[in-house]
Amino acid sequence: MKARYSIIVPMYNEEAVISHTYERLKAVMENCGDTYELIFVNDGSRDRTVEIMQEISVRDAHVKLIDFSRNFGHQVAISAGMDYAAGDAVVVIDADLQDPPEVILQMIAKWKQGYEVVYAKRIKRHGETLFKKTTAKMFYRLLASMTSVEIPTDTGDFRLIDQKVCAVLRGLKEKNRYVRGLVSWVGFRQTMVEYVREERFAGETKYPLKKMIRFALDGITSFSHKPLKIASYIGFALSLSSFLYLFFVVFQRLFTNWTVPGWTSIVGVNLLFNGIVLMLLGVIGEYIGRIYDESKDRPLYIVRETFGYGDKEDETLTGEGQGGHPHA
Repeated sequence: MKARYSIIVPMYNEEAVISHTYERLKAVMENCGDTYELIFVNDGSRDRTVEIMQEISVRDAHVKLIDFSRNFGHQVAISAGMDYAAGDAVVVIDADLQDPPEVILQMIAKWKQGYEVVYAKRIKRHGETLFKKTTAKMFYRLLASMTSVEIPTDTGDFRLIDQKVCAVLRGLKEKNRYVRGLVSWVGFRQTMVEYVREERFAGETKYPLKKMIRFALDGITSFSHKPLKIASYIGFALSLSSFLYLFFVVFQRLFTNWTVPGWTSIVGVNLLFNGIVLMLLGVIGEYIGRIYDESKDRPLYIVRETFGYGDKEDETLTGEGQGGHPHA
């Protein structure tokens, strides 16, 4: 019995590369010997990405297109693809061709051996700045040290996921999603394949520094409470230090002549402590903000229209992120 694979490709302003991505994915999947579907998720692109993929979907029945009503984010686009995926195994790959589609065949081989998650581990990263490589390495090590969940280092969202794992992921309700962390959290039998990450084929990165920081915060706050504990420890240490300093100042005033008139030291200490307090409030605020997002219970995404799904096309659909197919 032939297996069926669903390849999920999130897109945001990828007109310069998306035709090449389609051609390489098609060539790889035609060689796998099984049936497949290519699910392209348009995350609010402002260029001709949607028009190009509409034209391709008309001539290739393997191609499905999900068009969001606006930009909801890369991780949400992946989640939407999982909601629509009908394959026995699901593969997530970015559209920029930094992750070689040919590695998918290695993932499929591992899946057929009985593994339910096969993630791709980068052994080299071509075309990236020293700053990005260094900060990425620091982030993965920091995340590993702060979480109780073992999230593989030097891995992205490029991975194969069995349908049973995908079904579990559909039932997770987080709005601030960190998909690779969720995949690690659910467990199952996992293994890896190694590969060399290539330079971006065309266009520019969709993860500038600001988005990378936001992404890092999502990863840390979704899988670790340690920042809150650190805030408590620092607060306790500052309080203890303040009382000790108070006794020292009183001792100086009563028993020595060391006291120097003026407010410089007082202002300096106040600025230091107030700055630290505000920083700790910011950490707490990050968690409260995420609680607020969850409490609103809005849909994870809104689909303007779909292509390649027959009578399900041109419907306005919402992804609740609560399990089950969004068409239901």
